[in-house]
Amino acid sequence: MTTALVATYKDVGTIWNVKDDLISTGIPNDAIKIDKEHAKIRVTFPDQTKAEIMEILNRHAPAEIH
Repeated sequence: MTTALVATYKDVGTIWNVKDDLISTGIPNDAIKIDKEHAKIRVTFPDQTKAEIMEILNRHAPAEIH
């Protein structure tokens, strides 16, 4: 089963760093969607990797994760 999370950041530059971190942990590029206008990143991943994904998203001080 897969899960999707959306994280909102204060600036667009941060979402590119988050994307790089996600890709470096093995998340495929096509599982990551970026909304530059709203500084959001959406990532879809297997349920068993949720803790690791949350750690990466939180590492970059998001304003919100849902």
